[in-house]
Amino acid sequence: MSSQVTEISYATIPIIIKVLLLIFLKFGYMKRILLVSSVILLNCQIAISQTSLKQFNHLTIKQFNDQDKITPGAERINVYLPFLKGKKVGIFANQTSMVGNTHLVDTLRKLGVDIKVIFGPEHGFRGTASAGEKIGNYTDEKTGIPVVSLYGSKRAPSAEDIKDVDLLIFDIQDVGTRFYTYISSMQEFLETALENHKPLLLLDRPNPNGFYVDGPVLDIKFKSFVGMQPIPIVYGMTMGEYAMLLLGEKWVSEKANAVNAYNITTKETADTPFHFLVIKCKNYTHKSKYVLPVRPSPNLPEIQSIYLYPTTCLFEGTALSEGRGTAKPFEYIGHPLLPKNMFSFTPNPNEGAKSSKHYGKVCYGWNFGGTTEDVLKKVNNKIQLQWLFDAYKIFPDKDSFFLKTNSFNRLAGNDTLMQQIKDGKSEEEIRKSWEPKLSEFKVVRKKYLLYEDFE
Repeated sequence: MSSQVTEISYATIPIIIKVLLLIFLKFGYMKRILLVSSVILLNCQIAISQTSLKQFNHLTIKQFNDQDKITPGAERINVYLPFLKGKKVGIFANQTSMVGNTHLVDTLRKLGVDIKVIFGPEHGFRGTASAGEKIGNYTDEKTGIPVVSLYGSKRAPSAEDIKDVDLLIFDIQDVGTRFYTYISSMQEFLETALENHKPLLLLDRPNPNGFYVDGPVLDIKFKSFVGMQPIPIVYGMTMGEYAMLLLGEKWVSEKANAVNAYNITTKETADTPFHFLVIKCKNYTHKSKYVLPVRPSPNLPEIQSIYLYPTTCLFEGTALSEGRGTAKPFEYIGHPLLPKNMFSFTPNPNEGAKSSKHYGKVCYGWNFGGTTEDVLKKVNNKIQLQWLFDAYKIFPDKDSFFLKTNSFNRLAGNDTLMQQIKDGKSEEEIRKSWEPKLSEFKVVRKKYLLYEDFE
């Protein structure tokens, strides 16, 4: 606004000069005319030059920032909107499925896209349900569109759910860890699309933990919804890249593999220009430190908790609280029986964590949080085994440190890590046991990357 006002003011200067010339000519002040006119014109040129330079710098910085900004696939509407025209669409989405400040569903409806059904993952379409909480089907109040829950006993759409749909869209923000269930939801959604011959458009999003790969590769004997494939805990891929891996390595269902193999041999048509398509992010690489604009689930409220999650989620399989029911889930770790001179916190029920460990009890332990930079240094691009070692060492009742539910083994993807911790194995010994599978995965991963890698 100030630059506009300045420009209007400078536009009046030639008129002022003319008036002064007439006055000075009438009274014979020729020298004053030349002096005053020169000063006014010089100041005018300087002021205009300064204003232009400021405007140029402002535009240059803005243009640079716009060019450098990471743009998720969902925001590249001009790329994929033509595929949706005249189609009946089903969307797998949650609260992270945003286009700027507007939800993808609302954005597409305003653009005339015919959305017939919405599918929601763990935590629900609006993302407020507790971890593991069962959610039934319902009608979304804001849009009036039916929402089908794909978590719990029903993890994939039925043929009936998508019989009136021409095309499916998947748009969910992931956090890049094997036990975060959205990649499992994506796999089963992909299989459903292939098995029912429905084209699938995957709107890719950056992986906030996509700048390293680490952890034990899952032993297929421990396959579950928190780990369906032989990948490490931190696998360093976006949803789009991971979907490409699933298809390329034939890790989807037998029928889906067969359909995909056939689709590869067919030609595109005007009605079916693709069977599976990834809309890439813009300006993203695996060196990027992308900060999520929307929390991906209730218990990952900030980027620090997301960076810590690959390690601290393993504490879910122990007697210790992983900070659920506090302001810093997955940053606070502790137990009522640990030394009372340690960091303390008291978990209590809240939205997204209605029930968990040690509610209402003072827990003692660690605060792994801090500034973003502090947390990145603590994580140091690897699973922090030392944190598990330390907790096990000082826990008074070793026999009850690991829960009897086998959840630690499901999260670890094997039954060896638990035993290694009990046996007092060193980090070097444990990491050596992850090979050669970890290195082999890194080679396979490279084949499916859509973005520049971190190494």
